[in-house]
Amino acid sequence: MSMEPLDLAPPGTCFISPPDPAAPDGGAKPRLLVIDDDAVTIQALYRAFAEDHQVLMATSGALGLELCATRAPDLVLLDVMMPDIDGFEVCRRLKDDAATRDTPVIFVTGSNDTAAEARGLEMGASDFIAKPINPPVVRARVRSQLIVKAHVDLLRHFAYVDGLTGVYNRRHLDQQLEVERSRAKRAGGVLTVLLVDVDHFKRYNDRYGHQAGDDTLRRVATALRTTLKRPSDLVARYGGEEFACVLPGTDRAGAEAVGEQLRAAVAALGIEHDASPSGTHVTISVGSCTELQGLAGSASALLQQADAQLYRAKAEGRNRVCATEL
Repeated sequence: MSMEPLDLAPPGTCFISPPDPAAPDGGAKPRLLVIDDDAVTIQALYRAFAEDHQVLMATSGALGLELCATRAPDLVLLDVMMPDIDGFEVCRRLKDDAATRDTPVIFVTGSNDTAAEARGLEMGASDFIAKPINPPVVRARVRSQLIVKAHVDLLRHFAYVDGLTGVYNRRHLDQQLEVERSRAKRAGGVLTVLLVDVDHFKRYNDRYGHQAGDDTLRRVATALRTTLKRPSDLVARYGGEEFACVLPGTDRAGAEAVGEQLRAAVAALGIEHDASPSGTHVTISVGSCTELQGLAGSASALLQQADAQLYRAKAEGRNRVCATEL
């Protein structure tokens, strides 16, 4: 999309500025979502941010919510008064959803109603900006909120990383599993969880010592993380010598294939384990459960079924993948 003024269509239309082609992943610029049914405001905000941001624009509250669910903006600029779903309701839904509750929301309004401003802030909005917008002011306020978000994201990252292995910890796993289940429900998709256990790890510690055991856990975690290629996939330490992988949009067949890749990656490390009854090197067992469209169960049920498949893999001789679906 060019930087020329936009020829806006009727409400219910969205516009997406292209990612920066110079960025390595095509999306290094902060992603802003403007939700406003006023053509003048949406034009002004686009001109203010298109050079340094990827700008998504929706001319209705419903479409704005859809873009939030599918495009994960870094910040939302939201009109208060809209004909289909007003800004307060859009904000409430964003803050009620685990996938979007931490996304900063700035209301853009033509009203000077202090009660409305207080209501928005109580709902979780980060700021209010008056129309007609002043581009330098709105850019400064957006920049401030993005800086705050970046700092919070960094602190959250350190709070959610396992200190020994460098992958995510159980706390982050539990939260992200709920986020991905919410996304899958909205999209009518599937979601898979893998549980991974290092085979005969107690025997390994007894034979080689706990320091060697810690080093092996780090090497296994790195192998798991580097084998998963998609940015949406997640590896976390589940506890002890167990790890969990969350695979959005992955069906049972795909999960079994990924599980085999993980098993092969750990076997390829060639870590000696002469105390193992299952072989001469460190191996893993993998249990997989795929939650199908609708996701009528719960996160705990999904984990329990993956754990049951992990138990089955161990009972059948270890160093293998067992899978099921809900």
